[in-house]
Amino acid sequence: MKRIILAMCAAMAMIVAPTSLSAQFNLKKAASAGIKAAKAFTLTDAQMADYVKESVDWMDRNNKVDAEDGEYTKRLRRLTEGITDADGIPLNFKVYLVIDVNAFACPDGSVRVFSSLMDIMDDDELLGVIGHEIGHVTLHHSKKAFKTELMTGALKDAVASAGGVAAKLTESQLGTLSESLINAKYSQKQELEADDSGYDFLVSKGKNPYGMARAFQKLQELEGGTSQNTIQKMFSSHPETAKRIKHVTERARKDGYVTE
Repeated sequence: MKRIILAMCAAMAMIVAPTSLSAQFNLKKAASAGIKAAKAFTLTDAQMADYVKESVDWMDRNNKVDAEDGEYTKRLRRLTEGITDADGIPLNFKVYLVIDVNAFACPDGSVRVFSSLMDIMDDDELLGVIGHEIGHVTLHHSKKAFKTELMTGALKDAVASAGGVAAKLTESQLGTLSESLINAKYSQKQELEADDSGYDFLVSKGKNPYGMARAFQKLQELEGGTSQNTIQKMFSSHPETAKRIKHVTERARKDGYVTE
């Protein structure tokens, strides 16, 4: 869903998020995206995994994470009970207390859900969003996008390995990599593949996949309250939202999840 992100206007944020959740997702330390890697280099899977972990840890440090006994965390834990891995990739879930409407999954199986998304989605819709994001992980879309950023992105030559040991990243570089995890660019084909993979994943976990179509519908309805720039950001690389809703709905109806 191209990170399924909807930067809400102030008025909408007041509606969907408690007034205490005034923080906005923090990537302010990200470096200028104009700096490119000095040269090509070989990157092992182990090194890339280290960079993913560093980036996820950076985001967890720089954003307010809901407490283990927080209401958002308890709800997410209840919804994801029994969902411990995706094709052998261990999953871990956390909630960021921020006003942005978003959710994303990283190549290492780290799934981060924003509290304001939870505010506007019911349980099945929220699982539909999470299922789609996990689809990008199981299909290795997120891994490929992250590797591309490491090889060509704004990390200068510091990312190049030295003696087989991955270079330690600066705060600024970690901010840039974290942004690439959230705003990974996927093709229309990849988005459709993630819809189907997420659908299959939810079914395998005993969840209702029709929630994905309903989540798309809800995001589509929110378009009227946002600027055109935001809408383009959400759906610029997507097939038409209506077609995606129709495709998932038809699958769900055929499989008996839609009865009306």
